[in-house]
Amino acid sequence: MMTMKKALALMLWILCVQFCHAGRFVDDSVKVDGHMRQFVMYLPDGIQPDAPLVFVLHGYGAGIWRENIMIGPADRHGFAVCIPQGLKDPQGQPSWNVGYPFQQGWQVDDVKALCRIARHVQQRYRLSRANTFLTGMSNGGEMCYLMAYSKQNTFKAVAPIAGLTMEWMYERLEAPRPIPLMEIHGTEDRVSEWTGDMDNAGGWGAYLPVPVAVGYWVAKNRCTREETERVESLQGEQGHPVIKHRYSGSATGCDVWLYEVVGGPHSWFTADIDTGEEVWRFFSRYLK
Repeated sequence: MMTMKKALALMLWILCVQFCHAGRFVDDSVKVDGHMRQFVMYLPDGIQPDAPLVFVLHGYGAGIWRENIMIGPADRHGFAVCIPQGLKDPQGQPSWNVGYPFQQGWQVDDVKALCRIARHVQQRYRLSRANTFLTGMSNGGEMCYLMAYSKQNTFKAVAPIAGLTMEWMYERLEAPRPIPLMEIHGTEDRVSEWTGDMDNAGGWGAYLPVPVAVGYWVAKNRCTREETERVESLQGEQGHPVIKHRYSGSATGCDVWLYEVVGGPHSWFTADIDTGEEVWRFFSRYLK
């Protein structure tokens, strides 16, 4: 049986693995369309000039999460992390403007703002313009989809987590080019339903079922092959298994990955997979 001293030592070791890192956080900001856009940079010790850059977007009503899923991978793989803060929407909640019904009339262009922040960061911190990527959860995931649909060349790949494609995006926008995309989503997500919500029962606006939303990018990227792998949760039988759908074979080189977390709720899924490492594994395929 484990003694109290050993248990305490184990707990301290786990906390150190999760939260101790070799690097520094830097508070920064840049003005875009009259708004000061606040963000935090994480720069690992020994980061090299022209290192990759990953943006991490928070969910609706949330804020800057310094110890997020990409910090550990940043230390291990030598990339920078930008963690921006969304502006307050008409409901008074920090968010990204993705066209929810209650954001109607809100004149904030977050596509423009994030691209402008990226240019600022790339120049100030000597980071790669060719290797800049975007991930985010929930509302931040929706922002990833909107970025993919937009006419921008800043972000080379996106990885929405528990994110949605709003019906208006699918109907009104046509993606200008293929882009690598990875989605991680729980099948029992009661906030961002796996099966979609075309009747707007949840109040977020109508949105597509996740497989349909991802299927758009499989077709857009002209993927011709699918590989499926089922892996057990990091928690074993107590967790949620993950079905990894990987679509490839495109002449564009833009793959699509869909991680179906079976029975998974609305979350970052860190209890079931090493989300940050999985996202970086996807992004790193597109390093130039």
